Amino acid sequence: MSDETARPDGEATLEERLGYRFADRALLRAALAHPSYAHERGEGHGNERLEFLGDAVVGLAVARLLFETYPDWPEGHLTRARAALVNSGALAERARALELGAHASLGRTERRSGGADKERILANLFEAVLGAVYLDGGIDAVFEVVRRELGTALAAGDVVHARDPKTRFQEWAHATQRRTPHYRAEHDSGVEEAEDRFHVVVLLGDEPWGRGMGRTKRAAEHAAAREALARAEGAGDA
Repeated sequence: MSDETARPDGEATLEERLGYRFADRALLRAALAHPSYAHERGEGHGNERLEFLGDAVVGLAVARLLFETYPDWPEGHLTRARAALVNSGALAERARALELGAHASLGRTERRSGGADKERILANLFEAVLGAVYLDGGIDAVFEVVRRELGTALAAGDVVHARDPKTRFQEWAHATQRRTPHYRAEHDSGVEEAEDRFHVVVLLGDEPWGRGMGRTKRAAEHAAAREALARAEGAGDA
């Protein structure tokens, strides 16, 4: 039986999407084991340690890509761009593209609550998988995966300034409306770690321009600002 035949179909498919073939498949399985799954089985802390490692190596790989791609940028631009590329939303988006949620091992409660599509869980899975790639193949292997997964976003025009959506909407509002946006909390479920705990509206004067939800007030405000920016851009095109 060949090595390829011995690999479970799901693992081989995921390796193909990653563009990386593991020498030690146990590292990949460990990276996909959410803490809720491990705790149910009394098997330690799941992928938390690999997530910790992955957070560092993804940040390093993105920093290297930015450093090489934009040789004229000052440190401030590089720092803001890196933050934009490695935030939970950006990493969760890449995890969805790789379908990591479908391969994740989750505890019963997380499965029932839709954990396979929660932003925080997906972002953590992406980091854990990259931590596993690092242990299996070294930093150059991580760099190649990150280049493939984040290269398009890195080359996009909005990363040049890498301003967060609240800043961008405020700049637009000052320039075109002569007003400063303000944010108002509309709902707090009180459920810790819930992705939709906080609901926020952003207003210009008394007029709502966008609404958003998130695990934190800051995340909900950013979501509201993104919706407001989409409206602002649509008004500009009209």
